Amino acid sequence: MTPSASELSRCSGCGIPLQTVSRDKPGYIPESSAVRDPAICQRCFRIKNYNEASTVTVDQDEFLKLLGSIGQTDSLVVHIVDLFDFEGSLISGLQRFVGHNEVLLVVNKIDLLPRVTNWNRLRNWVQKQAKENGLKVADIVLCSARRGTGFDRVVESVARLRGTRDVYVVGATNVGKSTLINRLIADYSDLRRELTVSRYPGTTLDAVRIPLDDGKHIVDTPGIVYESRLTEIIPRGDLAAVLPDKPLKPLTFQLNEKQTLFFGALARFDFVEGEHQSFTVYASSGIPVHRTKLERADELYAEHKGVMLAPPALEDLASLPPWTRHRLRIPRGLKQDIFISGLGWIKANGSSGAIVDVFAPRGIKVMLRDSMI
Repeated sequence: MTPSASELSRCSGCGIPLQTVSRDKPGYIPESSAVRDPAICQRCFRIKNYNEASTVTVDQDEFLKLLGSIGQTDSLVVHIVDLFDFEGSLISGLQRFVGHNEVLLVVNKIDLLPRVTNWNRLRNWVQKQAKENGLKVADIVLCSARRGTGFDRVVESVARLRGTRDVYVVGATNVGKSTLINRLIADYSDLRRELTVSRYPGTTLDAVRIPLDDGKHIVDTPGIVYESRLTEIIPRGDLAAVLPDKPLKPLTFQLNEKQTLFFGALARFDFVEGEHQSFTVYASSGIPVHRTKLERADELYAEHKGVMLAPPALEDLASLPPWTRHRLRIPRGLKQDIFISGLGWIKANGSSGAIVDVFAPRGIKVMLRDSMI
């Protein structure tokens, strides 16, 4: 008889309590493997047999406990963020948790930006945004996990900054953390040899300590779930449409005041007040953008939500929180982005200022920021 989740022991690899219910949570083991002795969780199994880490998730409270423990160590902290969802994937208050430890900021998914992007300017933008969020960084590396671009620089920066210390890798979900860890494993550790002759090192909470050849470890922490990101609350089937997998194709709209843009049925942008000007949308091509007059916006949404205005489909709309209105005032003379976490951003190209309203599911981060591009 297969043991229940409450009867399962701890993983002989990482020490986490085993469970057979949630594949994306720490300690998951298939029921067919739960009877083995010793038993190891699926994440440890994949690291041991394939030199491949996979991402699991924990809620925010558990993640903050883990971050608090990092401050008691002497380590290098590698914080991975998603350039497409920069403010949504940046770990708020990271600096106060990691204490004196240096932070290497790895910015993933640069392959999504147009090829004409000024990379020096982008790096300066990242540095400024990190500083405004209270994060002191020892270095910033721009990379693309999908394309492999910049990963040599990541490895070089880790080697230069860590010395002989452990490396903690932290990040939100869907930022490319597993890809980076797998690359570090390949460069720093002969796991197949080490794990066949010794017990897989134990750990605390839900982190996994991956042995390095010099006796130190890469500490793979679970991905933190931020429900302020649209990608965390939409139906799983819509993720492919919302998360871009190829370079963004900016869409520029010449708008008069009192015009509206719908992003499927996920968000709405109203140009409430201002001179005629252009707005450029940076979002996945899987999200259709519909323009209408502000006076017709409510009627259009009521008649076409979940059908013409999709994703999500009509039957999935009820699973999302109701929309909240965010009124934003774009100052005259400043280049600003209207950022919607998980969806992308809208660049205001004019210099005359504007008042805009953004409607998005309750709890989703919506904000103004200096233009990225």
